Amino acid sequence: MSEEEKLLKEAKKLPWEDRLFHKNWKVRNEANIDLAALCDSISDPKDSRIREFGHFFKKTVADSNAPVQEKALDALIAYLRAADADAGRFAKEVCDAVVAKCLTGRPKTVEKAQAIFMLWVELEAVDAFLDAMEKAIKNKVAKAVVPAIDVMFQALSEFGAKIVPPKRILKMLPELFDHQDQNVRASSKGLTLELCRWIGKDPVKSILFEKMRDTMKKELEAELANVSGTAKPSRKIRSEQDKEPEPEAVSEVVGPGPSEESGADAPQEIDEYELVDPVDILTPLEKSGFWDGVKATKWSERKEAVAELTKLASTKRISPGDFSEVGRTLKKLITDVNIAVAVEAIQAIGNLARGLRTHFSASSRFLLPVLLEKLKEKKPTSTEALTQTLQAMHKAGCISLVEIVEDVKTATKNKVPLVRSLTLTWVTFCIETSNKAIILKVHKDYVPICMECLNDGTPEVRDAAFSALAAIAKSVGMKPLERSLEKLDDVRRKKLSEMIAGSEVVQPSGSTTASVQNVRGSVSALGSSESSFVKKSAASMLSGKRPAQTAPVTKKGAPVKSGTNKSGDGGAQAKTSKTVEVPEDVEPSEMSLEEIESRIGSLIQSDTITLLKSTVWKERLEAISSLKEQVEGLQDLDQSVEILIRLLCSLPGWGEKNVQVQQQVIEVVTYIASKATKFPKKCVVLCLLGLSERVADIKTRAHAMKCLTTFCEAVGPGFIFERLYKIMKEHKNPKVLSEGVLWMVSAVDDFGVSHLKLKDLIDFLKETGLQSSAAATRNASIKLLGVLHRFVGPDIKGFLADVKPALLSTLDAEYEKNPFEGAAAATKRSVRASESSSSVVAGGLDSLPREDISGKITPSLLKSLESPDWKVRMESVESVNKILEEANKRIQATGTAELFGALRGRLFDSNKNIVMATLTTIGNVASAMGQAVEKASKGILSDILKCLGDNKKHMRECTLNTLDSWLAAAHLDKMVPYVTISLTDSKLGAEGRKDLFDWLSKQLSGLSSFSEAAQLLKPASAAMTDKSSDVRKAAETCINEILRVCGHEMIEKIVKDIHGPALNLVIEKLKPYGSFQESFESAKAVSVGGTSKGVSKVGRSAANGVSKHGNRTVSTRAMATKSTRLESISVQDIAVQSQALLNVKDSNKDERERMVVRRFKFEEPRIEQIQDLENDMMKYFREDLHRRLLSADFKKQVDGLEMLQKALPSIAKEVIEVLDILLRWFVLQFCKSNTTCLLKVLEFLPELLDTLKDVGYSFTESEVAVFFPCLVEKLGHNIEKVREKMRNLTKQIVSIYSASKCFPYILEGLRSKNTRTRIECADLVGFIIDNHGAEITGQLKSLQIVASLTAERDGETRKAALNTLATGYKIFGEDIWRYVGNLTDAQKSMLDDRFKWKVREMEKKKEGKPGEARAILRRSVRENGSDIAEQSGEVSRSVSVPIARKNYSHSDLHMDRQSMPNPFAGAGGPTDWNEALDIISFGSPEQSVEGMKVVCHELAQATSDPEGSAMDLLVKDADKLVSCLANKVARTFDFSLTGASSRSCKYVLNTLMQTFQNKRLAHAVKESTLDSLITELLLWLLDERVPHMDDGSQLLKALNVLMLKILDNADRTSSFVVLINLLRPLDPSRWPSPASNESFATRNQKFSDLVVKCLIKLTKVLQSTIYDVDLDRILQSIHLYLQDLGMEEIRRRAGADDKPLRMVKTVLHELVKLRGAAIKGHLSMVPIDMKPQPIILAYIDLNLETLAAARMLTASGPGGQTHWGDSTANNSASGTHSADAQLKQELAAIFKKIGDKQTCTIGLYELYRITQLYPKVDIFSQLQNASEAFRTYIRDGLAQMEKNAAAGRTPSSLPMPTPPPASLNASSPDFAPLSPVNANPLNDAKLNVKLEPGFFNLPPSYNEENRGIASRALNSDYASGDLRNERFMTGVTSGTLDAIRERMKSMQLAAAAGSTDSGARPLTNVNDNLNQALPPSQIPHASDRVGTENTMQGGILPMDEKALSGLQARMERLKSGSIEPL
Repeated sequence: MSEEEKLLKEAKKLPWEDRLFHKNWKVRNEANIDLAALCDSISDPKDSRIREFGHFFKKTVADSNAPVQEKALDALIAYLRAADADAGRFAKEVCDAVVAKCLTGRPKTVEKAQAIFMLWVELEAVDAFLDAMEKAIKNKVAKAVVPAIDVMFQALSEFGAKIVPPKRILKMLPELFDHQDQNVRASSKGLTLELCRWIGKDPVKSILFEKMRDTMKKELEAELANVSGTAKPSRKIRSEQDKEPEPEAVSEVVGPGPSEESGADAPQEIDEYELVDPVDILTPLEKSGFWDGVKATKWSERKEAVAELTKLASTKRISPGDFSEVGRTLKKLITDVNIAVAVEAIQAIGNLARGLRTHFSASSRFLLPVLLEKLKEKKPTSTEALTQTLQAMHKAGCISLVEIVEDVKTATKNKVPLVRSLTLTWVTFCIETSNKAIILKVHKDYVPICMECLNDGTPEVRDAAFSALAAIAKSVGMKPLERSLEKLDDVRRKKLSEMIAGSEVVQPSGSTTASVQNVRGSVSALGSSESSFVKKSAASMLSGKRPAQTAPVTKKGAPVKSGTNKSGDGGAQAKTSKTVEVPEDVEPSEMSLEEIESRIGSLIQSDTITLLKSTVWKERLEAISSLKEQVEGLQDLDQSVEILIRLLCSLPGWGEKNVQVQQQVIEVVTYIASKATKFPKKCVVLCLLGLSERVADIKTRAHAMKCLTTFCEAVGPGFIFERLYKIMKEHKNPKVLSEGVLWMVSAVDDFGVSHLKLKDLIDFLKETGLQSSAAATRNASIKLLGVLHRFVGPDIKGFLADVKPALLSTLDAEYEKNPFEGAAAATKRSVRASESSSSVVAGGLDSLPREDISGKITPSLLKSLESPDWKVRMESVESVNKILEEANKRIQATGTAELFGALRGRLFDSNKNIVMATLTTIGNVASAMGQAVEKASKGILSDILKCLGDNKKHMRECTLNTLDSWLAAAHLDKMVPYVTISLTDSKLGAEGRKDLFDWLSKQLSGLSSFSEAAQLLKPASAAMTDKSSDVRKAAETCINEILRVCGHEMIEKIVKDIHGPALNLVIEKLKPYGSFQESFESAKAVSVGGTSKGVSKVGRSAANGVSKHGNRTVSTRAMATKSTRLESISVQDIAVQSQALLNVKDSNKDERERMVVRRFKFEEPRIEQIQDLENDMMKYFREDLHRRLLSADFKKQVDGLEMLQKALPSIAKEVIEVLDILLRWFVLQFCKSNTTCLLKVLEFLPELLDTLKDVGYSFTESEVAVFFPCLVEKLGHNIEKVREKMRNLTKQIVSIYSASKCFPYILEGLRSKNTRTRIECADLVGFIIDNHGAEITGQLKSLQIVASLTAERDGETRKAALNTLATGYKIFGEDIWRYVGNLTDAQKSMLDDRFKWKVREMEKKKEGKPGEARAILRRSVRENGSDIAEQSGEVSRSVSVPIARKNYSHSDLHMDRQSMPNPFAGAGGPTDWNEALDIISFGSPEQSVEGMKVVCHELAQATSDPEGSAMDLLVKDADKLVSCLANKVARTFDFSLTGASSRSCKYVLNTLMQTFQNKRLAHAVKESTLDSLITELLLWLLDERVPHMDDGSQLLKALNVLMLKILDNADRTSSFVVLINLLRPLDPSRWPSPASNESFATRNQKFSDLVVKCLIKLTKVLQSTIYDVDLDRILQSIHLYLQDLGMEEIRRRAGADDKPLRMVKTVLHELVKLRGAAIKGHLSMVPIDMKPQPIILAYIDLNLETLAAARMLTASGPGGQTHWGDSTANNSASGTHSADAQLKQELAAIFKKIGDKQTCTIGLYELYRITQLYPKVDIFSQLQNASEAFRTYIRDGLAQMEKNAAAGRTPSSLPMPTPPPASLNASSPDFAPLSPVNANPLNDAKLNVKLEPGFFNLPPSYNEENRGIASRALNSDYASGDLRNERFMTGVTSGTLDAIRERMKSMQLAAAAGSTDSGARPLTNVNDNLNQALPPSQIPHASDRVGTENTMQGGILPMDEKALSGLQARMERLKSGSIEPL
């Protein structure tokens, strides 16, 4: 016996504890197996051993050995099956252990763990289970979370919501919805759907949906549609299993009828109330000032206080508390004099009842009498609120029918009939919603009350009493009512009996369906409970299929017989009723007479059928009469409808010649159709042809027409009409057509048009009826159209316009006989069958078809609407009218948005005739579109109303006609907001306002009530103070109409906003309503008191004692506003002073900013934008503040701004959170004409900017987009003082934000229509050039716009433009001519003169020559170190522009130096940060080292505490620091080149490295600084003198690593923009030294190649960083680059293979690839409206096309990445291989190289070598799976290689063939996968200057062979995109396959031969000693320094299909022609 066996044998003698925790795993394993067997053998759950084992499992399940752990789980399962609920004491510790150790194990382990949890639930340890689940879902490993959710799902679906409380699961779900793992999110959705099945959809939605993201909501909403029915538990807990055995249940369930027990077991929906936690509302109610508010004298304050209670009580569940005082207060408020307060109090009671339920019982009893008394109020709002509250009190269980008998008795004796009727209605509701037991108890009390009310004098009370009695009878039967019924007279008894009968009809069907469902549910439950434990995932719920339980299953799994469904039993019916209706089969199948006879069986006597076949007509007549009697006597007619109809169609059939027999047959068919509850459509089809022929016969016409009408009642006229069209068209007998149409007349008359497809009917009449040669048919058709006119109206004429004139006049006469009745046209018959809703359309106008005209609104039409030629524009407007005519003036809204946009533009046309034509057209469109015009028009109504501002009368009349058309289509309430805004528009003019008021009065006069008109009261009251008497008169008339239609209640709400003369009108109107008089006293006192005072004052001053109207109104307004202001401050503000000024708690600034549309051009705020702004201000601004800021009174607005101004320093953070809202409000003030308010805004804004600057905040792009366009547009204000303030403000924003980003907005200002704006913007351009020139270097081409202003007529504009260009000349010198574009001779002459003057000015001021300042300074720094820069104050003072490589002006530096007490510290070095920066800036290279030491120390300190305040301070200064260091790079390198030590260079690079290692600091560096730094670093990387410096190689490495670190950590948007700008040719003055032996062109090419490599680095990771970059800015920089080149240059460069251009295209291609069509949403900074269109748009469209094609053609994944060798990369390589296997693997590697276009030449060469070495090997036998094209390619390639070898040419860059696998290191079999991401690790660590193909893995659209055929699935997107790009640009078309193959070969050979080109010197081959220059943390890892040779040795894989290249597939497609040339 071995040692191990001995050990195991000995261990068996040990106690259980020692065995289970033994150190030997095999012992533990055996112990667990034995324990499981022992537990299985225990049959008594009370066995003592059960208790003994329980505490072992918490350790055994956590065993570190996986097999032992599995056996431990098996033992635990056996234990739990043997145990009972007493084992629950161990549940918590065991469940925790399982969660901790088993949910991340093997799948089998996880499955067993889930089974264990289910067993714990079965043992009623649910709390321990859910506690464990709460821990499990917090696991960081998603793999462990999914099983936890699944097990909760299983527990819920099997045990049900009674065992597993949903409340706890609901609490866990919200955090899972936002989990980062998609599987967890999917499982949580599945669990949510399962919850819906148990507790209903609504509770789940209300509790969870508010905690979800919108996308999750949408996904769940879609899934919820599939969740239907209720769930039933399929598994019982152990204690219940013991009580009742299962087997008998099945036989009961399978039985034919549902028992009462199964009905009682039906699962009830869990009450949502139980699922939510109670909320305490008494504490917040106390804090809200409720108790003071309800005692206030002002009704509005009382209402607000109660509204606060209503809001708090609206929570689903309220914590119980002492609500008695609240109840007493509400009792008083119910009887409040103000109806609004009373209604609010009633609603509050309802909410309290719902939230407190039985805890509100005492208060409910106390409040009930008052509520019932209050029912006397006739106001609908009051009645509705009372009804809802009373119902809520009963539903919530606050009161029961037993308790309220006395209150009901009192109420039914109330003298007000309304109280009596509504009380009885409520009692009826209570009876209907109470259970039977209660009604049995109380019916004796309520029946007498109701009987007494049956004698009431008011009909409503009697009806309510009848309803109550019927409800009692419905609940408890007729027995309680029998005695009472005897006392009633016959009429009342009969009515009551009918009502009771009517209420009971509905009952049976409902109960049967419910019971059927129960049967189904119980069957399924038992079936699934029988199965063993099956793992179900929660995510499986998302497939859209029903859960497994819903399918009925029998106990043993026996198949269900198909016959059950055919017989139409209950189960099948229930099923169909729940699912979507299956379309009915209408086409009857063929059936022989024998089959019919066999089926009809005993239904009809056989003698009858025999006689029907008789040839004697009398026998047939006798038989049909007998048949009729037999059919009428059938009990169950529905079952035999089809067979009877088939019999009649065969015997005697429709060919019967005897008229009497025919009539009888039709009568039988009519009887069957009328009596059958469901008449199949196929029966109609069987009869229709025969009936149409019978209609044509005068003898049977009446019978046949009656039969058709009966068919219509059975299946709907729509179906009959559709079938008849074809029969009537094709029938040879003209009578069939004419009489058929006449029957249609009667059918339309009977049924109306709601069931008909009118388009088909009208087309049938036009094409067949009216075209018929028979007069009878034409007349019948005309008659039918006349009847249609009665239902449809005159619009029908539009569909008959092309009918002959003679017919038209006849039709008109018919229309007059049938005038349009519309909705009033009542139908005589109704359709019995329930047609699907899709086939029933609303009658009236909308039943006429509408045409989709989107196809006719072509781009050319839209373009011609904007044509410069007015004739073309006019024709286009007319063509829109023609489109409407063609569509019969009835169109759909689909696709009309662009049309409205184009028409909107024509409303501002310079040609007034076009404007009028457009107005008419818009009116026509509105009429044609109907109500949909409101949504489709996108607010065009506001622009229509602006046309009323025209001074020409006929223009205004035309506008009013359009408004009439609009009103006819849409509703007036939708127009009111636009009209309200328009009335306050100052540009409207007096005549326009008068006309609009007159139009409004006319429209309102036709209405009886229109509450929305209240919005018009404010602008109308303002117009009462208008200068024009006509406007005042029109406004007064309008106000009278408004007051009439609004009602006094509505006016009372808004009266506080009305001032001046309008208030008198309002009060006059409201005098009849005396009760409201007090409400207005304060307002009246303020306004009217002020008025009288003012009037008397003016009166005394007037010469003749009579004041002028104008003066009076002025004083009225002034006094009114002043006094109201005082009142508002004194009363309202005191209440809110304690609150914070800005409430930013729920601010969602990011969401608001996402909605901002970034446009450079300013657009006036639209109505909806203003309304959004007001809503936002009310939400986030304190009440007194938003009331002031939104007031119409400018003085209040100024007050509001002063409040903000005072609080500004203390609320800076809050202001930042609502800054966008504040800026939108400023924009609104800029658009208004009040100067006082505007000046206050302009005083406040600079302070705001300073405050933001102090806290380190800079505007976001969306904030600038909100505000800056408006500021720029308004720069041309007509007041000089305002202009000056705006000018300074703009300069301040430019300095703080970013000149480069502000520049496009200012350029847009140069295009403004306002001359003063253009002048100001020109001056600003000069300011930016002068102070921020470096920041806008990439946008200098835009100076063309400035230059174009020199041709303006206005002298001031020309002068401003010339001054700006002169400033440019001062900075750029003669280069300025490159930027100004093509000018006329006169313009050039003007510019010449101005430039000469500028030169003279500069000479006077001794500023040097134009453009020289930068070069002088740079040269001096290079030649003399920093001494000259330090000593020459003149240079520093004279240059006030940022020099190349600097991002701040020297004037700033000079100012900083002035403020320094001691510019250069002594030997002790600098003492603080600022001093250190100054020394770096102004000290010599050696001195600056001391400053850099301090900076490095500070950086190290701050980095150790990244969240500390030190880091925050450094972030503010990061840009300044990098700017200083960037400037220092050149100085230190120049200094070292003189022979000095490179110490200062190392320090500069090290300090920069430390800065850019921190992402926060790197992100704080501005774009201009980054530009300067990157340019400097790349130039020194290229400088040939650097290697000869001290430690030159280390410096090169340091430069290289620093550059990579910048690309990694700097703001990626800025990096992209800077690098794209650097692709342009570099200014020669920026090179560090004059070119010795290279031309500038060569040096520029090297520089751009280096920039390209940097861009590749950024582009490669775009997929993961796409959402971190600002696509708008990147696209703008690409746009500017392409525009600068121009189309001609792009074409030239494309042919010359220009790398910078290709790189830009690649970046654009990648962006389009990653964002798809959404990229077009990021063109906000590209002027897409410019003519001609920007080049970038063409490229985007082209890329979208090619990418779409490529995705269809290639099988790459969504990201385009397919790693070839992934599946085999991990296979271990064995130490030895056979020679064949080695050769096979070597060939596989070679074929892979051939498949990669970068290595295909090498691969072919290696393959050629193999053929030489192994001549007997058949290579092509390895290519059996390859296509013919690929084999041909290999054959041709080998032939070419052979020729090259014969000629002595071998590719010089080719290495030896890859060695066989045996020679590789067998211990490391994982070779680098051949994917572009990993193929060259060196890319990620270094930038190599040498331009070797393949060194950088460029995207194929950039690579040298980019015009070849893409051969790799990974890059198919790129390749196909750029391949088509190049073809498009150069005009190359694809030829034959051979031609392409030849071309590819030649290109590859050329590339291989050219790869030896040395290019520039590689900087990355020196890899040692970097640590001498840099700290250890910055030394690249070894993996980063892997050489290029790694790219050549991929893993050598077994030969399979993957080893064949993507080229094969690509060439196949080329061969088949599936890739089309463009």
